Parts: sequence; C-alpha cells; structure tokens
Amino acid sequence: MAKLSARKGGFKMLEELFVSRVRVKILQLFLSSPVDALFHVREIVRRVSEEINAVRRELARMEKFGMASSEWRANRRLYRFRKDYTYYRELVGLVSKSTGLGGAIIRNKGKLGRIKYAMIATRYLKNESSHTEDVDLLVVGQIVSPELQAIIADEQARREGEINYSFMDEAEFSFRVKRRDPFILRVITQPKVMLMGDEEDLLSGLVI
Repeated sequence: MAKLSARKGGFKMLEELFVSRVRVKILQLFLSSPVDALFHVREIVRRVSEEINAVRRELARMEKFGMASSEWRANRRLYRFRKDYTYYRELVGLVSKSTGLGGAIIRNKGKLGRIKYAMIATRYLKNESSHTEDVDLLVVGQIVSPELQAIIADEQARREGEINYSFMDEAEFSFRVKRRDPFILRVITQPKVMLMGDEEDLLSGLVI
C-alpha cells in the first residue's frame, strides 16, 4: 500500500508539471523571466503562441496545484510563478538547460570545443541582483572562444544586461582549485545549475 501511495504521488507530480504542451510553454516563459515578473493572460498568449482558452485553462490548473498565483491590478488579472512551489528549484534547472543562455550552450556544444564543465549561477537564473565580482557562467575545457562569446553577446542583447562569465582550460582550473584560489572557490561553491559535467566530479577532492 505504501508503494502504491508513493507511486500515485509521483504520478501526481508529473501531472502537475508536464500534462500538456501549453503548460510546458507557460512554465518556460515564467521560469526564464525575472523572478517576480507578472503576466497578463493576453501577453502569455502572445509569448507562447497558443489559444487564449487553452492558456486560461492551464493557468487555472497551475493555480489549483499551487504552481502559480494571480492578483488584480487596475482591473487586470496578472499571473506569476510561485517561488515556494515544491519543485521550483528543479524546474529552474530544467528550463535553464532548454532556454536562454544554458539552452544555447547545450544546443551549440559541438561548436564550442571540448567542454568539461559548464555551470550557471542560480542567482543569474532567478534574475537576482549581483555584484561585480560575481560570475554568472563558468566554462572549463578547450573552448572555441569566439563561438562562446557570440552566444553570450546574443543573450546579453536579449536580456538587455551584462553577463559576467569566465572560461579556462582544465589545467588552469585544476591548478587554481588545488591552490584554493578564492575566485574559483567562490564560483564553484555557489548555488548553481550544471549544464555540462558532473558536480561531484567538479568538487572531488575539494575540502571546503
């Protein structure tokens, strides 16, 4: 009985997340936008290119599941994704690998050289404020720098903001980790999403 209950719970979670194409597109919109962004129904319809009735149905279901919330402003109902949703962090990771900067890096990985690790700061994905010393993106490997810089430039234009990034080869990365370089330690121990490479391997042998 316990196994059956757990299985039903898992199915319920999957139903909440991926039951329809429209919901997936709305999730991508919400989670690749500023963390407190509010959207009117017609703006969502325009951005996801779906019928208004289908969008309204999915928004109602997302509110029912606790994924989204809405509020009225000037006779307009506006929607946002709830940061306290149980699977918020996991969804941010999934969306980061299919849209925006992370999606572009994964789609173009063949042009970028031999990447060992690529990671994006969670702070960047949530559009939270940052300091000049913060790094949004770190890429380690034999990198074709013009290709990487072109991807970053496109994303900066789309977001209308600067992306702080760093790239280096494996030898330099290993040397700086062994030397406990403060810059590298700060970057690799911050909350992040691994686009490529294994986090355990990344941190192996590192004593924080």
